[in-house]
Formats: sequence, structure tokens, C-alpha cells
Amino acid sequence: MGEAIKTAAQIAAEKVAKIGAVSEEDRLTWKFVPEGEKIAGRYMKEDVNLNAEISKFPENGRPFVKKGLANILVRGIVLPRNEAAKKDAKKAMDGLKMIKSDKAALESVFTRVRRVFDHYTNQGEQQRQQSYQQLKMEFSAKVQQAMAKQMGGAYNGRADNVDIDRQPQFQEEWRRLNATLDAQYQKLLDEYRQELELIT
Repeated sequence: MGEAIKTAAQIAAEKVAKIGAVSEEDRLTWKFVPEGEKIAGRYMKEDVNLNAEISKFPENGRPFVKKGLANILVRGIVLPRNEAAKKDAKKAMDGLKMIKSDKAALESVFTRVRRVFDHYTNQGEQQRQQSYQQLKMEFSAKVQQAMAKQMGGAYNGRADNVDIDRQPQFQEEWRRLNATLDAQYQKLLDEYRQELELIT
């Protein structure tokens, strides 16, 4: 046991030695990025003047504060599954407009993000509704078959008196199907968010 601890300690010491001295950039990152993240968290909940907040920091820390802000704001751009998500995404995009310098590149990515949002809320919603109804019909047929089998084939009624929507198996299958439908949009959105992180 002592040998294993010693070996683990040696491994840790080797890793520290490989890291070497901490650079000035590392220190600034550790100090100011979390500050930017805190400001972004406040901004998403209430009205905060981002540029005024950034100006409170020393000149050499401001790029790192902005990086922390951008980390959180970019994550705030999510699929518009409901009104709250729509508002959060818009607020995050407005915040990025305040802190990023390359407005043309930013607007180019935002245009593509908006297209994804529009498609998601229009055609995507239709697709989800159709998939939901199709799944409901399939589950209803399965319930009818199960009832007929249980009653020895004597059951010739319908499953109307069974609330399919409330069945745990149906809800689980719908969550899985919905996640699959959302995945295509999420993949595009993730690519755009990565682009946004790289814009200065």
C-alpha cells in the first residue's frame, strides 16, 4: 500500500515538474476568467452593463474577463424549446454583441443561429407533432393487442379509455424520440457556438 501511495506521489510530482513554472497568462486566466463568468451569470438574471463591469478591471485583465463572459454567454444560446429559452438565447446574443469586437463575423454566425431557431420552431415543431401522433397511434395499437391477448382474444374494443400520454413507457419513448429529433439541431448549434467562442 505504501508503495502504491509513493508511486502515485511520484506520478503527481512528475506531472507538476512537466507543467513547470506558471506563466503570467495562466495567472491572469485563473484570476479574471471566473470574474467574467460571475458577471455573465448576473447579466443573464438581471440588467447589467457589461462594458461598465469590464472597465472595473485592470487593462491586462479585461481580455480574460471578456473570455469568462463569452464562455457563459455562448452556453446561454440554446434551442428555443420554450419562451424562457428563447429569451435567454436572445439576451446571451445581445451580451456577445456588447463584448465582441468583430461585429461582422458575429452577425454572420448569429444569422445562421437564427435560421436554426426558425427551422426548429416552425418545421421542427411540425415534425415533432407528427412524430408524437405517430408514436401515440403505435402505442395505442400495442395497448389494444395487449388487452386482446389478456382477454383471450375476446376484446374487440378500443384503447380509448387508456390515457396513452400518461403511460411511463410512452413518455420514455417520446423523450428518446424527441431527443433524437433535437440532436440534428443541437449538432449545428454546437458548431456555431464553437465559432462564436473564436470570434474576438
